[in-house]
Amino acid sequence: MVFDLYENEDCLEVNNFYKKLFAEMPDLLFQFVVDIDNNYSFPLVSKSADEIFEFTAGEFNNDIKFVIYERVFPQDREVFFQSLVKARKEIKPWDIEFRAVLPKKGLRWFKISAKTEQSPDGRVSFYGHVSDITDLKDKEEKLRISEERFQFALDASTAGIWDWDMVTNNVFYSSLSLKILELDSADIFDDPERWDKIVHPDDLPKYYSDIQEHFDNKIPYYENYHRVMTSSGNYKWILDRGKVIKRDENGKPLRVIGTHTDVSLQKEKELDLIKTMKLYSDQNSRLVNFSHIVSHNLNTQAGNIKSILDFIDADENKETVNEMLEHLRTVSNDLNDTISNLTQIVKTQSNINIAVVPLKLCEYIEKTISTIKGYDKQTKVTIINNVPQYLTINFNPAYLESVLLNFTTNAIKYAHPERDPIIVFDFSIEPEGYKSLKITDNGLGIDLTVYGDLLFGMYKTFHKHQEARGIGLYITRNQIEAMKGSISVESEVGVGTSFKIIFNDV
Repeated sequence: MVFDLYENEDCLEVNNFYKKLFAEMPDLLFQFVVDIDNNYSFPLVSKSADEIFEFTAGEFNNDIKFVIYERVFPQDREVFFQSLVKARKEIKPWDIEFRAVLPKKGLRWFKISAKTEQSPDGRVSFYGHVSDITDLKDKEEKLRISEERFQFALDASTAGIWDWDMVTNNVFYSSLSLKILELDSADIFDDPERWDKIVHPDDLPKYYSDIQEHFDNKIPYYENYHRVMTSSGNYKWILDRGKVIKRDENGKPLRVIGTHTDVSLQKEKELDLIKTMKLYSDQNSRLVNFSHIVSHNLNTQAGNIKSILDFIDADENKETVNEMLEHLRTVSNDLNDTISNLTQIVKTQSNINIAVVPLKLCEYIEKTISTIKGYDKQTKVTIINNVPQYLTINFNPAYLESVLLNFTTNAIKYAHPERDPIIVFDFSIEPEGYKSLKITDNGLGIDLTVYGDLLFGMYKTFHKHQEARGIGLYITRNQIEAMKGSISVESEVGVGTSFKIIFNDV
């Protein structure tokens, strides 16, 4: 049954209804009238006036406006009464929030919401209620302070925030997350698949593996280092952390929150440190190798000289002196060669302030081609230079000449007996952006499964060639690494060899 107040003729029943309704309402209900002489009257004030505003219903008369004025918080009085004047003048709803100081409760927040009506005699009536909103205001203030603290922490932090709603598959990215990606707006970046597309391909498998381990509840939170491509097309290293904060009854993740931290500088330093440690490790290995070579070779040559001198001293008739002197000259020449080789290596490894200048790679290759024209007149050599004429690299001129000449002469020296040598120079850009030069020949080739670890060792030879000394590749690698470059090799026996130089140049 629906109780229709407007159609009910039983006045007592309607009054009883209103009486019970008003008794249950915590707000102060009122009607007050302002006549043309600015006199106030309160035809209706609910009993809750005492509880809400610490006034009895009988105190509401024309003079109460002065008492109310005194109770309104001083800083709110002007706004309070101006809003009343405006509502009365424009016959519009009166809505205002203000503070008042009560005798018992002290400072409280109130809200007035009233409808405004004007009668033919000029009186203006307000029908409304007053609510105590102190608790609500306290919560709003605490929320505001909390949000300010959170925003300050967010602004002061170096980490961007992300929030992934897996039900709708939408992701919120904070301004710092977007800043890391060099984006101005999240409008084009609102789903997780877009993030997946900018993760470096080499980092994707571990990225997926780490986050899935957390989704499967195998680890308490997700953490992964990976590279992401920014809007400028460059990669940045980020530390990505996340945690599932809501799951369904089956444990399936519903919501994940996390952070993005730009660790590019840290990663670059880490990679530089690893590279430096590797350099020192390589240098140490070379030093140990070098000490063995010096000890073995010089001791051997010195022993040979001593033995020859002993033979001369022991020969009373001096019949073999000339023969021994010839041997002594041979040993002396070998000793000079050894010392010359070792001196060249020392110079390469110890030269810290090596001059580095922009060089046109194509021109240096052409210079090398001119230099080796008379190298072996018995062989018809074809050299193909595919390097663009405009291309420059930052390198030491003497080192570049030495490197190119060594690879070229080696290709001729170790040519296949059944075909004329062909040497090809090709230029390319590596995935990381570094410039590289590939030198390919069709010579004898090298068995890398057997000699791969020894290829760039000192005095290591792999072919029975009368001029093979095993020093060229060792020095060449030292010169390339002195320029902070790297070298790799691919080879097949009977087919040929390709050396790739990756310059420290983008």
